[in-house]
Amino acid sequence: MRKITMLGTGFISDFYAMSLLGQRSRDTILNVGGHTEAGTQAFAAKWGIPRWSTNLAEAINDPETDTVVIGLPNYLHKEAALWAAQAGKAVLCTKPLAISGAEARAMLEAVEKAGVFHGYLEDLVYTPKTLKAVQAVKNGALGKVLWARSREAHPGPHSDWFWNKELSGGGAIVDMGCHCIEINRNFIGKDIRPVEAMCWAGTQVHPIEAEDSAVGLVRYENGAIGQFEVSWTFRGGMDLRDEVTGTQGTIWLNHWLRTGFEMFTAVGQGGYVAEKAEGETGWLFPVGDEPGSLGYTPMFAEMFDAAERGALPMETFYDGYVVNSIIDACYKSAQSKKWEPVQLDIWRGATGVSASVGQVEYDAQYWLMKSEVMPDGKTKVILKDKQTGQFVQKVNP
Repeated sequence: MRKITMLGTGFISDFYAMSLLGQRSRDTILNVGGHTEAGTQAFAAKWGIPRWSTNLAEAINDPETDTVVIGLPNYLHKEAALWAAQAGKAVLCTKPLAISGAEARAMLEAVEKAGVFHGYLEDLVYTPKTLKAVQAVKNGALGKVLWARSREAHPGPHSDWFWNKELSGGGAIVDMGCHCIEINRNFIGKDIRPVEAMCWAGTQVHPIEAEDSAVGLVRYENGAIGQFEVSWTFRGGMDLRDEVTGTQGTIWLNHWLRTGFEMFTAVGQGGYVAEKAEGETGWLFPVGDEPGSLGYTPMFAEMFDAAERGALPMETFYDGYVVNSIIDACYKSAQSKKWEPVQLDIWRGATGVSASVGQVEYDAQYWLMKSEVMPDGKTKVILKDKQTGQFVQKVNP
C-alpha cells in the first residue's frame, strides 16, 4: 500500500486520482499540494483527501506519506523531485521529466544519490494495446524494427501555462513529442542509442512563441528511424496513432479517434465525453474506461508492483532524461535546419551496435529482395546475386 502526496490539482492530477483511488484501490492519497487555496481545497474535497497545502515542501514532507506523485507544470518538476529525494520519498513524475536534458540529468542524479524509488509517468507506453504490441515486437514478430512512427494531435492543451514557453519549456514537441519519442524507443529498443535528430517546427495557427506543430526524425545507432508528428492545430478530438515496420511485419495502432463506442445524439449526453472531444452533439466516441485506455491504471500498477519488489519500473527517470535529451536535439535542429547530434552524457544501453540492413538470404548465391504470389498462383522472387550485385527474377511453380 502506497501513502501518497499528490502535487498538482489540474487535469493530469484528476486522471492520476481516478487511477489511484478508483476500483477499490489499496493505495491512498493523504495529502495534496497546490498553488491556490480554493483550487487545492476543492481537489481535496472532490477526492476525499484528508490534508491539503499550498506549500509544496510541506506537503512533500508529510510524515505519513511515503510516495510523491508530481503532476505540476513542467518548470516545477525539478524542484519538487529534488525535495522529494531529500525527504527520502519515492517519487513519480509526469511527462516530460523536465524542460531540458540538463534539468532531467540533475533530477536523475538526485534520486539515484538519495537511493529512492523513481518512476517516469509516461502513460502512453502503458496503454493495453501498446504493451501487447511492444511484447510482440520483443518476441520477434516483426523481425528487425526499421521504422516506428507515433502521432499525437489535438486542438491544444488544457491549462494556460502550457502555452507559455517560459513555463512549459516549449510547445507541442515538449508537450506531446515526449510521448511519441518514448513510444518509438520502446518499439525500436530502449538499449539502442539515439544518434541524431532532424526536426521541422512551426507556429501555424496560434499567436505564441513556441511551436504548435512539428515533425521529427530520430536516427538510432542500429539504423532504425523513429518519426513523430505532433500538433496543437488538429480539429475533431485527439488523434493518437502508432505504426511499426520491421523486416518481417507491421503493426498499426489507433488509440483514440475511434474508441469502439459510437453514439449519435442531437441533444448531447449531458456532460464530459472524452479527453479533447470538441463537442457534445452529433456522432460521439465516448470511452468505457478512460484511465485504463490511456495507460494510467496499468502504469501505476506496474510502478507500485516494482516498488514492492525492490525493482526498477519499466519507465524510470533515466528514460525521461533520454527523452529530454532527444527533445533538445530536435529543438536545435528546428533552428539549424540540419541533423543535430543527441547529446547523452549518461548512456546505459548497448554500444557499438551495427547498423545492419537485415538482409534475407535466399540461398548460397542470392539475397532475397521480394517474394510475391502471381494471379496464376505461381510465386515470383526478385533476387540479388551476392557476388555480381546483379538483380534477377525467377518464377517458381
